[in-house]
Amino acid sequence: MSYDYTQAIPSVGISTEYNGSTSTSSLSMNDFLKIMSAAMQNPSMDSDSSSGSSSGTDYVSQMAQFASLDQLNSIGKNLTTTVMGMQQNEAFSLLGKNVQLIDGGTTVSGKVDKVKFSNGYATLVVNGNEYEMGALTEVDNDTTN
Repeated sequence: MSYDYTQAIPSVGISTEYNGSTSTSSLSMNDFLKIMSAAMQNPSMDSDSSSGSSSGTDYVSQMAQFASLDQLNSIGKNLTTTVMGMQQNEAFSLLGKNVQLIDGGTTVSGKVDKVKFSNGYATLVVNGNEYEMGALTEVDNDTTN
């Protein structure tokens, strides 16, 4: 049985970062191949070879570049998912611990009461207020206070 990140980390499945729903346009490999096929079937009517007609090697080069870009996008998506998962695990480990956070230049101290998720990223609830993990400046292991 095969599982993906959205099953292992449910909040990532609803994230626009993971799903890529913030992107306004995308071109799939099939779309690219259709465009390339149409260009090869309809060569330029101009007899001048430097006017934009492409050789077979140009098409292969473009396809290789497109495939590389597609792979880089996939790696970026996987990296984002990994970072989200690591951040969520870190947030869970802070539950019940005393922390210090920066809120607009003011230092806030308190116990982490709850962990919430916003767009797949973890946020901490301290003293009834929600803070991003990036606001965290200190963690106290002593939970007896």
